[in-house]
This record gives sequence, structure tokens and C-alpha cells, in this order.
Amino acid sequence: MSIGIIGAGISGLTLAYELEKLGIDYHLWEASDQPGGYIRSSREKGQEAGRAYLRELGPNSLLGDDALLNWLDELGLTPELTFSKPVSKARYIFRSGQYRTLPSGPLSLLFGNFFSWKTKLAIWRERNNKTLSPPGETLGQFFRRRFSSELVEYALGPFVAGIYAGDPERLLVSETFPSLLAFEKEYGSVLRGFMKQQGGARKQSFSFREGMQALPLALANRLNKLSLNDPVRQIAHTPSGWQVDSKSGTVTVDRLVLAVGTDAAARLVAGYNDSFATALSQIAYPPMTAVHSVFKRADVTHPLNGFGGLNPKVEGRFAAGHIWSSSVFEGRCADDEVLITTFVGGQQNPANARLSDEQIEQGVQNELEEGFGVRTSTPVFRTITRWERAIPQYDAQIVAVKPWVKRAEEDDLFVCANWYGGISLSDCIGKAIKLAAELAGESVINNF
Repeated sequence: MSIGIIGAGISGLTLAYELEKLGIDYHLWEASDQPGGYIRSSREKGQEAGRAYLRELGPNSLLGDDALLNWLDELGLTPELTFSKPVSKARYIFRSGQYRTLPSGPLSLLFGNFFSWKTKLAIWRERNNKTLSPPGETLGQFFRRRFSSELVEYALGPFVAGIYAGDPERLLVSETFPSLLAFEKEYGSVLRGFMKQQGGARKQSFSFREGMQALPLALANRLNKLSLNDPVRQIAHTPSGWQVDSKSGTVTVDRLVLAVGTDAAARLVAGYNDSFATALSQIAYPPMTAVHSVFKRADVTHPLNGFGGLNPKVEGRFAAGHIWSSSVFEGRCADDEVLITTFVGGQQNPANARLSDEQIEQGVQNELEEGFGVRTSTPVFRTITRWERAIPQYDAQIVAVKPWVKRAEEDDLFVCANWYGGISLSDCIGKAIKLAAELAGESVINNF
């Protein structure tokens, strides 16, 4: 049996690695000159001697349990791991003119003043909320029904913007957090469900000493059939399997896996199933622009004692939010400096992501000065990275494409990508491990 994989992002790389371990013949095609997809890290020298800055251009970290850590150890990456600092557990939300700490537990929720008493009472009463989610319910509708609008605006909305670059009024609860529906159905309460699940495997946030790109590079180094700079031009379903026509030539495989974004997938399947291609083309990816700013620590009055600050849409801020990168992980900049990563755009404010570099820099600078007490208009270091298609949105269009994916599997065409079945890096790794085992006819051992 031979398996073709198109796309060497984290999904395609993991799938190829697992197939190689199982002794399954495969071929992995990648259009670009490096593996990893959106996972990009860059270490650059500063203007002063001895200064260097480690920037994440895509995902900033991994969240996983012992199963994922054991898998990384198998790759030889344990010595490269760097875990998030304890201080990064604190999250800040902009409200009433300043960044305020989001309650992190029952005591801070009950006795703090972040949420109104109306919302606190709604959270307490949620245990007796007997309503059930109707089909097609969005995250915003779900949390308003079970909690309050204030919780949607000042907790859910910023969180969704930070994780999904999305809008809670469009993302479906069934596609983003199906566990919430399970809690509601099984326990009659989301809060009860969370309490019941507290004994589960503990997850940690971590990265690597030289950045997230260490992971795809480690995977690529273990592959024997990875073709870089080899874009696939077209695919065709034939009686003998799937014919893959790429820059390097034509190969026929028994089974084919699409591990690419929906734009590339739509182009490739157009000749096989036009309706499938049309459904794929409807999936939205909002634009996002990342701005990395470095300042002298003495020029920033805010303690930056947390993960970062998120901006609710109702507050009308310029950026979606800011990660205090040097507060989260060691080695991002010198000890007497701070590195802040700002995200501009997303589904809730896509226009800002497409402004000129000068407009984005000024908008970010204004917000950093106002929100974090930056006392200089000239950063030590600043760069801008643009993603026109940042993160696939798990809205109604994702549901519409599911039947076509299942139908394609009958013809030995499979999907292993972040737009299907889970968006996080740990989701993508787990899905790839599971698919490799299924293709090989074996049971799944690890699935994160």
C-alpha cells in the first residue's frame, strides 16, 4: 500500500512520520522550500552587540499533556523544551480604560469586581439551567443562554479572538467546543462538567528554545520521502488509485491525503468533485497581522505580569490583543528588554490587518503607550508579519463541507488539516497519529 500526502505543515509531517514508523510506503509533497506551514520562528540580531530576538510568526506555543510530551521525547526534543513561566497564567482584559486581570478561580470571580453581580448570579444559577443547545447554535448564543451577555463580551469574545481570530457570533459551539455540549447533556451544567473533568490529564503550555519551528524541522529530518519545492499541479482519481502530478513528475498512490489549506484543497479536488471544491472555497480565513515590538524594560511602566492583554470588540480597540512574549517564555530578548507580540485583524476587525505598515505601526504604538505605559515612541526593534489567510473559521461553512469529506473517503481521499476536526497544534498532531493508524489498519495508541 502506498499513501500520498500533499502539504508538509504539522499535520502532513506528523502523518508521514507515523507512517514511516509503521513501515508504510508514502510520499509527501510540499510546495514551499521549508516544512512547517504557518509554524515559523525567526531569531534576529538587534542593533546593539549581543542582542537577539526570537519571534514567532505563527503559533506561539503548544498545549499538551504527558502523552504529547512523550511523543516529543521520541523526536529528541525534550532537551529543547521550554515551559511557560508561572506568571503567564494571569490573563488581562481591557475594560474601563485599563487592562484588568480576568478572574481565574471561584474566589477572584466572587470577590473581584471584574464582572457585575448580575453575571456572578447568572454563573451561580447556570447549574440549574435545563435548556439544551439547538442545532447551529453559535458560541455567543450558547454562553448568553447559559450565562450572560457580559460574559460573552468581556471573556468569551476576547478569548475567541485570541485563539481563533474569530467572532463568537459566527463560530459554532458544536465545532469549536463540543465538550460544552456534552457537559450540558450529560451533567445538565457546563460548570458541573468542568468540575467532573478536573481529575483529567493536566495540560501544560510550552515551546522550544529556538522557537516553535524546531518541531516541524525535527519531523522533517526523520522523513525519507519529503519533496520540498515540489508543488502539486493536479490530482486525478483513476482505477489504479490516485494520480498525483507535481513539479517533479507523476506518481500514482493507493490512497491520498490532503494536508493543505482549503484554497489549495479546493483547487486540487475541482476535477474530482466540483461540489466538494465549492464547499471548500466557502470556508473563511480572516487576515491577521503580527507586530513584534521590543522596548527597554525601563521604558515600560506596566509590570507585564501575565500572558498578555486581550481587547473586547465592544471596547473599540485597534488590535485584537497583545502577548507579553518575554513574560511567557525565557530567551525571547535580553533581560533588560521586553518583547510584545501584537495581533491586528481577525474576523472581528479584518480591515485593520490590511492597513499600511505605517498605519499599523502607529496604531499599535498608540495602544502600547496607553495600555502598558510605554514611555518612548521609538522601539528598540519592531517587525510586521502579515497573514492574509490566518485561521480557518469553524462556522456553518465547516459543517457544510463535512459530508463531502466523508464521501471522498469512500474513494480513498482523506483530509488531515487544521480546518477539519480540530484547529490547535495538539489537535493536528493527534488527528495525524490517529489517521496513520487507521490507514495502516492498527489501533490508536496515542491521540492528544
